[in-house]
Amino acid sequence: MSCSVQNPNEKKLNVFERYLTIWVGLCIIGGIVLGKVAPGVAEYLDGIAIYVDDAPVVSIPIAIALFFMMYPIMVKIDFSEVIKAGKTPKPVLLTLFMNWCVKPFTMFAIAWFFLGYLFRDLMPGTEVLKDGTDVELWRSYISGAILLGIAPCTAMVLMWGYLARGNQGLTLVMVAINSLTMLVLYGLLGGWLLGVNEMPVPWETLLLSVGIYVAMPLVAGYFTRKWIIKAKGIEWFSEKFLHVLTPVSIIALLGTLVLLFSFKGDEIVAYPLTILWIAIPLSIQTILIFSITYGLAKLLKFSYQNAAPAAMIGASNHFEVAIATATMLYGLGGAALATVVGVLIEVPIMLMLVKVCLRTKHWFGSAAEEAAAT
Repeated sequence: MSCSVQNPNEKKLNVFERYLTIWVGLCIIGGIVLGKVAPGVAEYLDGIAIYVDDAPVVSIPIAIALFFMMYPIMVKIDFSEVIKAGKTPKPVLLTLFMNWCVKPFTMFAIAWFFLGYLFRDLMPGTEVLKDGTDVELWRSYISGAILLGIAPCTAMVLMWGYLARGNQGLTLVMVAINSLTMLVLYGLLGGWLLGVNEMPVPWETLLLSVGIYVAMPLVAGYFTRKWIIKAKGIEWFSEKFLHVLTPVSIIALLGTLVLLFSFKGDEIVAYPLTILWIAIPLSIQTILIFSITYGLAKLLKFSYQNAAPAAMIGASNHFEVAIATATMLYGLGGAALATVVGVLIEVPIMLMLVKVCLRTKHWFGSAAEEAAAT
């Protein structure tokens, strides 16, 4: 989806991306119905796992589905573009600062205030995690929000940057750098914040999750891209291979959601407003981070073409990684449910923020003025 492999004039949201919120809603309904009709399906599939010391560590069906959520994303990233970051370091540094020094902590604070305090009595009950630990549901939901807050950017951020008429080359660079940064910081920062939330932190499982759902797809995507371009050329890779591969990630995501909600259907039916309570802090976080980043970009005299993608990357989440990690750490429970709500709100909110960018384009100077300021 990068500008280096596709004609920007031809880029548009495909049917899966354009109606992602609708597909997610249908999967919620379909999963709940499946849970009522065949209640043992999710439990059976989740039981097909790799066990360590008689405890399920990796659910094989879910691992396969989640890998195919991640792999198409990584194939689209041209990591050779990272070297271009030196030409425009300020947007990259701003993005790294917001994603790793601000966003995780605002997410934790906002989630704790709403889910751990304001809405706490509206989400009663406990759940049993994969390791047998009993935890309160509100604490699990906060954990899912944490895992979203430390998962910066998604493949779709390239689309948001394009729709906002931003600098796609810079967007690609920032996506690549953040993907590499996740290899180091996601597990460390996530483990610490989950511990602050008084959730059990299986460090070995957390690091294994980063390896399976970030490192493996990243390596596989890098070599796939390299080999195919060498054998078939960049045009075939862009127009043929990516065209076929693009829907795979979202199809895998939707299949995982059906499985998740077939397992959590009773909880949703019993507490139908749960998704709303979770969506409120996630929405506030998204808009807040966008506003802060966009405002800082204005103060730092960025051009609009660089300000828009910097703010988009800060606002959006890599929900594929968050879902994968929550599922692997705690199973198909409250934490995973909270990450799914992130998917539900992603498209409508980001499309709204794209319109905000386009309507405020005149606030910013040109690329030449940014270069002069630097």
